[in-house]
Amino acid sequence: MNIAYVLPGFSADDQDAAIPAQDDLVTELAARHELRVITLRYPHRTQPYRWRGIAVHPLGGGQTRAAGRLILWQRAHDLIQRLHQQRPFDVIHATWADETGLVAVRAARALGIPSVVSAVGGECVRLDAVGYGLQRSAFSRWIVRQALSADAVVAISPYQARLVASVSGRRAQVLPLGIPIESIMETNEHRSTERLIHAGSLVPVKQQVLLLHALSRLPSGVTLEIYGDGPERRTLEAETAALGLHERVRFPGAVPRARLFSAMAQAALHVQSSAHEAQCMAVVEAAACGTASVGTAVGALADDRALGTAISENHPEALARAIQEALSRAEAMGEIARARARSAYGVSQTAQSLSELYAQISAAH
Repeated sequence: MNIAYVLPGFSADDQDAAIPAQDDLVTELAARHELRVITLRYPHRTQPYRWRGIAVHPLGGGQTRAAGRLILWQRAHDLIQRLHQQRPFDVIHATWADETGLVAVRAARALGIPSVVSAVGGECVRLDAVGYGLQRSAFSRWIVRQALSADAVVAISPYQARLVASVSGRRAQVLPLGIPIESIMETNEHRSTERLIHAGSLVPVKQQVLLLHALSRLPSGVTLEIYGDGPERRTLEAETAALGLHERVRFPGAVPRARLFSAMAQAALHVQSSAHEAQCMAVVEAAACGTASVGTAVGALADDRALGTAISENHPEALARAIQEALSRAEAMGEIARARARSAYGVSQTAQSLSELYAQISAAH
């Protein structure tokens, strides 16, 4: 089939892993279909290029806001129509039920072909305390409603599917953002019995301060490594010092995936502290490395208990208790998580399920 895949951004070249999970999925889909990627905002250029043999058509919208967004959406609509005239699309699939989804739905209707929209972020939540979620303004809520009117809606966890239903009444098909299982090999690395790891952007919605306060309630031998970077780093480093945890907490920053996977394989547990996750790739990646997660009841961890343990209240004491209990059986939990990740979260499985969905909605359209 001929698929238009609409994204906010995509890797500019082989050295630029903009959204690794999307790189993985695009690679798998391109092995099954003729795939053309359309990006609204990144890379910051408008010249088409090829990424691993796949055609990418960037619009270079960057940080365009206000009325400029309407112009960007029209440019995207026009580009999809031109590409369709060259070689007709069978399906338009957008990731994020945001402006990408809106563009995909409207272009598909104009061309008389079906659309798929994947809700993979904060489209369906309003979290004013951390300044997060597209339900926080009337305009963004309208955009989400337009995107979720696609012929088929995909959510990347049961938790996210419930949120989609709550704002749109739509039933979403649950298909996780898969991981490249074959790239996460069995390892003989030494696994610590008291080492915690967290991976994620250092932004308010990730609530890493919750991890720090939980750690302060755990025995002094338990340590924490926080992988990732972002605007909250200095705040978190200051909180680490204020809690007297400077010898127990490390901030390695953003690192290549291979190094992150190695660190995950050496940890006793992965910890999640987010106020919202549509899925949380780090939970699934850690599981594939044989490391279970403990954390907030959002994303995949909310429902899939084979991946680890979710706490019922987002409080440092509750998280500390859950971590302490899980440390005593971390090895067994890790083996269960590894088996689950490898049986249910492979990116090739996701691509195959999407291919079946494309065929189904094309036949019904």
